[in-house]
Amino acid sequence: MAELKEKLFSEFAPVSTEEWMAKITADLKGVPFEKKLVWKTGEGFNVNPFYRAEDIEGLKTTESLPGEFPYVRGTKKDNDWEVRQNIDVTCFKGANEKALDILNKGITSLGFVIKGSDINAENIATLLEGICPECVELNFNTCNCKAELLIGILVDYFKAKGVDIEKCKGSIGYDPFKKPLVKGKDNENWVEATVAVLKAGAALPGYKVLAVNPCYFNNAGAYISQELGYALAWGNELLAKLTEAGCDVTEVAKNIKFNFGISSNYFMEIAKFRAARWLWAEIVAAYNPACPCACKMNAHAITSKWNMTIYDAHVNLLRSQTEAMSAAIAGVDSITVRPFDETYQTPDDFSERIARNQQLLLKEECHFEKVVDPSAGSYYVEVLTNSLADVAWKLFLEVEDKGGFGAEVTAGEIQKAVNASNEARQKAVATRREILLGSNQFPNFNEVAAEKIQETSTCCCGGNNCGEPTITALDFSRGASEFEALRLATEKSGKTPKVFMLTIGNLAMRLARSQFSSNFFACAGYKVIDNLGFDTVEAGVEAGVEAGADILVLCSSDDEYAEFAPAAYKALAGRAEFVVAGAPACMEDLKAQGIDQFINVKSNVLETLKAFNTKLGIA
Repeated sequence: MAELKEKLFSEFAPVSTEEWMAKITADLKGVPFEKKLVWKTGEGFNVNPFYRAEDIEGLKTTESLPGEFPYVRGTKKDNDWEVRQNIDVTCFKGANEKALDILNKGITSLGFVIKGSDINAENIATLLEGICPECVELNFNTCNCKAELLIGILVDYFKAKGVDIEKCKGSIGYDPFKKPLVKGKDNENWVEATVAVLKAGAALPGYKVLAVNPCYFNNAGAYISQELGYALAWGNELLAKLTEAGCDVTEVAKNIKFNFGISSNYFMEIAKFRAARWLWAEIVAAYNPACPCACKMNAHAITSKWNMTIYDAHVNLLRSQTEAMSAAIAGVDSITVRPFDETYQTPDDFSERIARNQQLLLKEECHFEKVVDPSAGSYYVEVLTNSLADVAWKLFLEVEDKGGFGAEVTAGEIQKAVNASNEARQKAVATRREILLGSNQFPNFNEVAAEKIQETSTCCCGGNNCGEPTITALDFSRGASEFEALRLATEKSGKTPKVFMLTIGNLAMRLARSQFSSNFFACAGYKVIDNLGFDTVEAGVEAGVEAGADILVLCSSDDEYAEFAPAAYKALAGRAEFVVAGAPACMEDLKAQGIDQFINVKSNVLETLKAFNTKLGIA
């Protein structure tokens, strides 16, 4: 068999990278390779269109095995993960019934979100009735000020039930940096309070009581390299400050759970989790822990909020599915898939069932849990892993040089950096350099969403606010937020502007430009009236006016605009807004004649549509 393979492969002469590049350059016909095919990411490095074996020679990530330091290939020798579903606890009996129900539907990890004012022994007993804490991972998220109390209640409950505490696993989610990052409030004396929680957590050896939540950065629109770099700095801040306070580094490290977000950047996310385990292992090892297992990162992954949309919300299913796939392939410890309707209402039974099944499909149908680190050895993923690690490590060192994560958060510098990334990505969405299907591209023309939106806003303390912020907080505006506000304004205005496509001339160009223009204006919720074509611009204009058009869009070829645009503009005579689809060479001549509205692939879609809303009297 080996001989046959040798003969087969000997038929094909090896092709060098230089030969590939020569062929690509020839096919590009003069267009620069760097400009046309190299992906300029927002992560601080560029990605080539192809990689070869020579690109991974000497990389450290290819040397270790799963379960071996530095854990780039995973902290365990299998790829199974916990399937988590979170429950917002408003009624403890109801939450208990729901938990028992979903445990029979494939869930292996429960996440309880509880208001701090509701933490007491009776409520926790009601919540956990009938649930075996030795068999199910239990995760609790509540006010930081109630975390120590909650740990004591759980310990007493488990002992009263005769549970083997050594076999119980879960997390408490104590996060000393939530206040400054999310609420813009100072977190004075956080070290002392965190030490107390850590000491209390010793009674629950299988629980991670400290949370590092880089998912905040993900949901605030950070780039992946930022999420990773700041996560490392955050974790190191806990190690440094708590060991200075007298805590054992092994205990600190083993009590940290990282809660990462997952964006839709498929391969980059796989690389992120691989790089995260690697770099975190190196950081912890530098503290010389008594147990090497302290270097293992415990990583939970939750699908992103930033790219979820209200309009065409079922597309959220596609986004969260690829996100869950990235995390599963990368070998995380547990995953939460957000229900697709989370952006506009309290998720219902249907959306929660779908979210559960998205993970179960990966396990039961695709068998993702059967193969450890399947991306290992991929030239592309290995290069991404090392590139991300390099950029994130530099960011980590930069934060350390400036005094550490705590100092930078207190100064609001990390929040400002992430918010700047959000702003840059929002601009990319506005100009369609970043696509959110159904929001800034290919919207559902007939969809309305105002009536389905539920307004809910409370904090974990049970109140409606936590006072005025004193430092910069993260901006959690989603990528689609401004487009949604634009379209909702149209819905709520009580009038739907009509956009009429005056298609004429070159068949291919008029069809292409009418489709482009239809998608363009539909993003604002306008009614689009498309046409097969007119023999004269005058006929098209009159048809548009008769149809009650507020905006008339001329769709033709660049060569024909010099003739058609002035004629159509004159025939329209101000009875509607006049727009030319494209950026013809004669644009300046047309502007000189008063034609000053053009839409094309370089347009800022959001700002253009905002301007039309203003012209049409939509607030």
